[in-house]
Amino acid sequence: MMDKFDYIVVGAGTAGCILANRLSEDPANRVLLLEAGGNDNWIWFHIPVGYLFVIGNPRADWMFRTEAEPGLNGRSLAYPRGKVIGGCSSINAMIAMRGQAADYNSWKGLGLTGWGWDDVLPTFKKMEDHFLGEGPFHGAGGGWRVEAPRISWPVLDAVRKAAGEIGVPPTDDFNLGRNDGTGYFHVNQKRGRRWSSARGFLKPVLHRKSLTLETGVLVDKLIIKDGRAIGVSYRRADGSVQAAYAKAEVILSAGAIGSVQILHRSGIGPGEWLLQMGVQPILERRGVGRNLQDHLQQRAIYRVKGAKTLNDSYHNPISKGLMGLDYLIRRRGPLTMAPSQLGIFTKSDPDQQRANIEFHVQPLSLDKFGDPLHRFSAITVAACNLRPTSRGIVQTVTTDLTKPPLIKPNYLSTDEDRKVAADAIRVTRRLMRQPALASLHPEEYLPGPSVGDDDQSLAKAAGDIGTTIFHPTSTARMGLRSDPDAVVDDRLRFIGLDGLRVVDASVMPLIVSGNTNTPTAMIAMKGADMILADRKTA
Repeated sequence: MMDKFDYIVVGAGTAGCILANRLSEDPANRVLLLEAGGNDNWIWFHIPVGYLFVIGNPRADWMFRTEAEPGLNGRSLAYPRGKVIGGCSSINAMIAMRGQAADYNSWKGLGLTGWGWDDVLPTFKKMEDHFLGEGPFHGAGGGWRVEAPRISWPVLDAVRKAAGEIGVPPTDDFNLGRNDGTGYFHVNQKRGRRWSSARGFLKPVLHRKSLTLETGVLVDKLIIKDGRAIGVSYRRADGSVQAAYAKAEVILSAGAIGSVQILHRSGIGPGEWLLQMGVQPILERRGVGRNLQDHLQQRAIYRVKGAKTLNDSYHNPISKGLMGLDYLIRRRGPLTMAPSQLGIFTKSDPDQQRANIEFHVQPLSLDKFGDPLHRFSAITVAACNLRPTSRGIVQTVTTDLTKPPLIKPNYLSTDEDRKVAADAIRVTRRLMRQPALASLHPEEYLPGPSVGDDDQSLAKAAGDIGTTIFHPTSTARMGLRSDPDAVVDDRLRFIGLDGLRVVDASVMPLIVSGNTNTPTAMIAMKGADMILADRKTA
């Protein structure tokens, strides 16, 4: 079977939903959107606290794992990726964060025209529907809804005050170009419900005759003819194989893992990797699957006294019932919580030019994601390195569509990353010793009081308690066409193959200094502008 479209978008995640919306605005364009997951017709995709149930569930999550990581003392980590319309925006932490102006200026400094802060700020504004309304830094009326959190915790207010005591100023908005400071995260929600890319951009336009959505399909590979991507081959749930063809472009938006797998199965990537998986190389691009960057956090836990935490409510049946009632009646309370509520952006040491660590502070604690909360009052104070120097790989090892790739982030593989991790734990300890927290008698549970304050002890502790915050990027990075490791150019066109673009988090040349979902949405919005503009001038 075969069909022809103007554009084929592979992946209905954060980026794909935006692309499908924008490219199908013109009724003359026929757009096919392909998604491996299903519809978001499960209640836990919409109640914010539902991330506890969707992550680690094969209905919503690809269930990837990393290889055993030497930097994590031999541990392997779960590596969640969204498998549903909306992609990771349907299962993530809902934190609306752009990063720092200097991040984008560094992209522009690499020769990537149009990607500096002043270039991308209008796009951030264009896509937003921000609770602060239209202004110099925010927009209104777009599909990307941003609201203030609908719950606060006195214990987190105390941590925020303690941050001030170590010199971190309060801020009400992390998205003005400099995110140093401490405050509550803004979230992708609307009146207490998760606001995903599917909800904001895809569902409102599914009625368009110019847009076709297919779910439950696995894209195998690109169809290539005479140096041009002309379509894709994909498999439906019943095992049948379908071919679809694009008159204008094929756009990969399957994410930093999925887009790489499709390219590798298509014979595009490092030649030795392709031969190992039994695929004849068509196009040697050694950067496809390399340069993986991710944020690793050191998850410190502190017992507290005399303060209410979610741990206390979680194990009390009456409190649980009241939480549910509060959500049903007012759309408020703990069920509206993002996984992290309070943010702190600061420097791991005074020599850093700008904030290089981000704290996600939570009024709860647990041994690992998916476990029940602890039966004692505690908070989690997790610090991550915003600009890691470690680089990993995503390598497809088989043409079997049901088999996962090899994911090797190489966490803490550089001296610099180990130093930042050790320093971040020192900053955490200093924070928790401040007078604002004295009445709570914080007691270090992880990494634990037996861990010394020397570099070696702290680096080992970082490996013991470090975990991903699910921000894989840069596996098909932007770069100059003269750069042999670049995969796409500054207009997101695949280097060496016509008719193909990659538009998702994989194109970031350097990971941003903050949560990655909003920057991915911006890339898609800007990418759509480029695609439409280039077709007009073709």
